[in-house]
Amino acid sequence: MKSASSRRGPRTMAHTTARSTVRTPDGLDQVYGMHALQSLLERGETPRELWVQQGAGSRLAEVVEQAQARGARIKEQPRDLLDQLTQGAAHQGVVAFCPPLTPEGEESLWLKLRAWKAETPPLLLVLDGVTDVHNFGACLRSADAAGAHGVIVAKDKAAPLNATVRKVACGAAEVVPVYQVTNLSRTLAKLKDAGVWITGTAGEADASIYAIDMTGPTALVMGAEGKGMRRLTREACDNLAKLPMAGQVSSLNVSVATGICLFEAVRQRQLAS
Repeated sequence: MKSASSRRGPRTMAHTTARSTVRTPDGLDQVYGMHALQSLLERGETPRELWVQQGAGSRLAEVVEQAQARGARIKEQPRDLLDQLTQGAAHQGVVAFCPPLTPEGEESLWLKLRAWKAETPPLLLVLDGVTDVHNFGACLRSADAAGAHGVIVAKDKAAPLNATVRKVACGAAEVVPVYQVTNLSRTLAKLKDAGVWITGTAGEADASIYAIDMTGPTALVMGAEGKGMRRLTREACDNLAKLPMAGQVSSLNVSVATGICLFEAVRQRQLAS
């Protein structure tokens, strides 16, 4: 996944709060938290600017020195300013400003599939109508952990790849390819033509996810909470499956359900290998 380059100069954008005005570098995303920053540096990426909590001490020294050695500007800031900037999120005393992420285009997906050489068949996650950035970030994190080869989203009714997604994903947003497509049902039809089996999740399905064979090329479709998959998306699926629910709760959070379904695919593939 590529970071979008910024051609803008050092202008700043004002974020006004009740207590003060926080002026941040224009055109850059906030990436906050030690794990997210370490993931950036490990991949060889350098934030343009790093805001470090005053008095943070030695616990941040190593990562700050590493970023500074690569050319990042370092600014010390009071904790309450970082709290305002991240709206109370757990920033752990550090906020990095990086070029925003951009999803890959649909053609990149077809190029990847046509050139497929890996022994493991493709495992793709498709998100239909997931608009909550926290759920999107958690789904990316699960996709990375399960070894999924990419996440497909529609241009409309989809969460953006913003700073919150990057924080929740804990580095997965930078390494898992996200393919943005114009027409999701048409993309699913093309995946079928490419030999990929489409399994959609629906609470009213007859089959359990544990009964669906996901050892071959697979695209797992997760719908939005409450509404589920859209009609055309549902009609494009080869199989519909559900998670068996034993308690009083009728459904799970979409990111939790995504993790369970992806790791069922992982389990099947390990047994088949």
